[in-house]
Amino acid sequence: MKVTWSDVDNKLSLVRTRIHRTAHIVVDSSKCEVCPHEACVYGCPATCYRVIDGKVKFAYDGCVECGTCDVMCDQGAVTWTYPPGGFGVLYRLL
Repeated sequence: MKVTWSDVDNKLSLVRTRIHRTAHIVVDSSKCEVCPHEACVYGCPATCYRVIDGKVKFAYDGCVECGTCDVMCDQGAVTWTYPPGGFGVLYRLL
């Protein structure tokens, strides 16, 4: 059996992500445009929310599925649900 780097990475990693085809976070950008404080930008520990050219942009890359954005957004722009079983972030404790 040939061992590849991806096999080693999967076995040694503490955090893995298995992405489902449907998004578990949906952001209504029209509500973000009128947001007075952009709390999601400052609250997201994975910096998935950023201000680019004066607009809040969202990217799934690095999302740790903590739900902070759902709690911080008082404008109703974020719809956040857990991904289906077996998908999402998998944390392995040592």
